[in-house]
Amino acid sequence: FIGSKPLLSSVIPPILRGIKLGRRRISEPMSEPQCHSLQKATESALIVVWEVKNQEEKVARRKARDILRKFKRSRSSLIPILQQLQLSLGYLPRPAMVEAARYLRIPEIQVYSVATFYNQFRLVPPGKHQVRVCLGTACHTKGGQLILEAWERRLGIKPGQTTDDREFDLDIVACVGCCMMAPVTVVDGVPEGKLSPTKVDGILLSKFGRKFGEEKTQGRDNSKV
Repeated sequence: FIGSKPLLSSVIPPILRGIKLGRRRISEPMSEPQCHSLQKATESALIVVWEVKNQEEKVARRKARDILRKFKRSRSSLIPILQQLQLSLGYLPRPAMVEAARYLRIPEIQVYSVATFYNQFRLVPPGKHQVRVCLGTACHTKGGQLILEAWERRLGIKPGQTTDDREFDLDIVACVGCCMMAPVTVVDGVPEGKLSPTKVDGILLSKFGRKFGEEKTQGRDNSKV
């Protein structure tokens, strides 16, 4: 994710398609060459994923060290450090939190505890496109929950999750200040008002040129566990 969005966006979708193809073929007879081809494709995909993950971790550590030098070695610096790390990296990857713990000379569990206690911090990468469904009073009374369920069905994820291809993340907000337009969803910072489940499909098609919901995928969980 950090510095490798183009690579990830080109690698992950083919991997997911390969997995789905493999699942379909499990129930069908396969020749030995087909099995060998599928195995080789899977191995190659896993190698690429490992290389991308390794690159992400190196970048996270390097950026974390650059940020940490600006702070005093005091426990009172922990929250400002985490805020700055997330601002720079987009989220709090484990390597960055480990670097913070070492710099402040505190147990890693303390850093993790703070990161999971405050809702402002996220532990997995955000999606390229952010979808924020308003469930404030006005939006809730005008069907905001139905709109949320429509987004969940189309993207195949729940609030606090990111799609496996890291294209979208979904979350809930209390109010966006557009009550006259209720129910509202903010997509990439742009409020979309007077929504209905059908209009959710229209937004996805007009903004991204894609149809969703045919096959659901399990997203990465951003929620605090």
